[in-house]
Amino acid sequence: GDKVVVVDADVPEQGPITLVADHSWSLQKGAREDAYNVIYQQVANYLREHAIARAVLKASAVNLRGSMKLAHLESAELRGVVIAAARSICPVRSVTKATISRRFGERTVDEYVADDEFWSENVQGVHLRAGSREAALLLIADRDAA
Repeated sequence: GDKVVVVDADVPEQGPITLVADHSWSLQKGAREDAYNVIYQQVANYLREHAIARAVLKASAVNLRGSMKLAHLESAELRGVVIAAARSICPVRSVTKATISRRFGERTVDEYVADDEFWSENVQGVHLRAGSREAALLLIADRDAA
């Protein structure tokens, strides 16, 4: 609920993606409203300055493990801010983790995320942090679904 993972990559029609950058942007301390404004500007500026043609984001999902927690709602708020900022610059697509697990390959998202060989075969360029693999998978799965 307080961090945005950004994977910037060149995504060819097939073959490995080329990672340009892998960032994590944290919300600033203080009032969330002010922090949302800052992250909105940061996202919009990055997309504009780097001429990003399209953004793919992880969509919100239903919490199946029990009642809704504040952290889940805050994550959804932040996701909405990022979607609005990105859409002010380029086309945006939101994809759920469940959709990727059903429609991409033979394994679940978590199985792909854990597979070092998959990443060595499908990503080149700058180093992809392990915590950013799910974001990179959004790009690969969205491309392959098109």
